[in-house]
Amino acid sequence: MEWPSKLPLSGNTIFTVMSKMAQEYQAVNLGQGFPDYPMNSLLVERVSQAMKAGFNQYSPMAGSVKLREVLSKKIASLYKTIVNPVDQITIVPGATYGIYTALTTILKPGDEVIVFDPTYDSYIPNILANGAVAVPIPMNYPDYTINWALVEASVNINTKAIIINNPHNPTGAVLSKEDIAALRAIVHRHQLIIIADEVYEHIVFDKKEHESILKYPDLLERSYVIFSFGKVFDCTGWKLGYVVSSPDAMLPFRQLHQFLAFACNTPMQEALAAHLETPDHYLGLSDFMQQKKDYFQNLMAQTSFKPLYTGGSFFQCYSYAHLSDEKDTEFVQRLVKEYGVATIPLSPFYSNQEDRKVIRFCFAKENSTLEKAVERLKGV
Repeated sequence: MEWPSKLPLSGNTIFTVMSKMAQEYQAVNLGQGFPDYPMNSLLVERVSQAMKAGFNQYSPMAGSVKLREVLSKKIASLYKTIVNPVDQITIVPGATYGIYTALTTILKPGDEVIVFDPTYDSYIPNILANGAVAVPIPMNYPDYTINWALVEASVNINTKAIIINNPHNPTGAVLSKEDIAALRAIVHRHQLIIIADEVYEHIVFDKKEHESILKYPDLLERSYVIFSFGKVFDCTGWKLGYVVSSPDAMLPFRQLHQFLAFACNTPMQEALAAHLETPDHYLGLSDFMQQKKDYFQNLMAQTSFKPLYTGGSFFQCYSYAHLSDEKDTEFVQRLVKEYGVATIPLSPFYSNQEDRKVIRFCFAKENSTLEKAVERLKGV
């Protein structure tokens, strides 16, 4: 029997491929975006306490009431926007799930969605699975800024939505106030929906402010804004996040969500609600990660790789164009096999597999891990 597929051209993701190679060759893994240092022990203890207190059954479909209330306070404090925890916040099993559910909520076959190349690898498959069309807009190399005039020229009667990722994965680019103004003009002029992936909201460097869609009530009215607890609290394996939108937009989102996951992990929601009551648990993350980034960049100065600017996220991209003509997918495999370091090539993030000889490093690692990797990379 031949089974149908909505994604017949999709194989394993580059993360699966490189993580498998890292294990096979016992390489230092600076590929996939997860920390290798322990998460906060107090948060771990709070999960245990929640389990012992009996928080082990289904949570409400929209998520723990207490957690949504704490998130509402957090949003008001950070972004000066009032968000009703009752009908504007939904807890979801991971940000990727939230993005897929938001797209599935709004898309019909033939709709077009603007994405920015290079684009996080789940976006286009999510769009295709809904019978819609992805419209890639190339970001300007090497600073990965957006050509908003090109975005405007790409909008047509079928354009339904635009996906922004801020800070951007895989490049680390961040949006400015000028970018938000350009986005506002386009989405209002053409009545577009925004899918805003903001999982790295607390990891913005050089004392810059994160330009969250939540800061702009007129944009929030037409947006689904997606966040991740895993990226903030070093618990990516928990697969927990949340989505914020207007009450009108959240209603159809929840109508779909209730028949997909229905509810999320209860004791972890209880633990997060208690943990978020102390803002210091997330407000210092940008400074902490900046130290990681700066330390890694200083180490990498001992190698022949050329750094590209990163304004946020767990990642920094480096060019190897002056070192090799190899395809980036081949170059990263050679790094694993010959030098024992796993990274991620950027071409799989491009809709046309464009190869600019750039690879991505994750610096959300122990200093000793970074030191070990760079010591090996000195020989490249």
